[in-house]
Amino acid sequence: MMPTRRLIVVAVAMFLIIAAAAVALQRQAASLGELVGPHERTTITQQLVVERMQAVAKLVTSETMVRDVVTYQNSWYGSTKRSLVVVSGKINAGVNLDRGTAVSVDDKAKTITLTLPKAEVLGIEVTDMRTYDERGGLWNPFTPQDRDAIIRLARAQLGRSAYEMKVLEHAETSAKTLLEGMFSTDGYTARVEFVPRLETTPAR
Repeated sequence: MMPTRRLIVVAVAMFLIIAAAAVALQRQAASLGELVGPHERTTITQQLVVERMQAVAKLVTSETMVRDVVTYQNSWYGSTKRSLVVVSGKINAGVNLDRGTAVSVDDKAKTITLTLPKAEVLGIEVTDMRTYDERGGLWNPFTPQDRDAIIRLARAQLGRSAYEMKVLEHAETSAKTLLEGMFSTDGYTARVEFVPRLETTPAR
């Protein structure tokens, strides 16, 4: 199998906050302000911040549509089959808060530091596959196993495209902007930091 690494078209690259997550975070921010109050309470505790963070387990901050070319090749006893496929897919990237977060609140300095795992690809969905050239070998025809192999190859190709397009960096920027805006309240200033995660789990 020899995938063609050249990216032919980037259909759409956009940032968005998943509606449900955005609504949940906005509600958490509103309840945070109510708990703190304008005058009578001016202390935000670490536990309070942690509880608000737990409202959303996976913060999806980037959804990108990608189109790429996949070349599949398989040889058996000198008989080679080839296929050229244009694949379209959707890549969801963001921060998986279940992987571990740390919160530090300095009440005197009025600062909140949120330490999060780095953004990762949370999901790859193949939305369309179009075969433009397929040639079976004389005694090496295409089988259902080849179709499965092409899909796996397509997902891997889309994943590589995500890194080439710096989708993870964009997802971290969006998450940082969202969370710092959410927790910068009542005189407190929030800062988000990212640290490399210790394990890598393939997207499903």
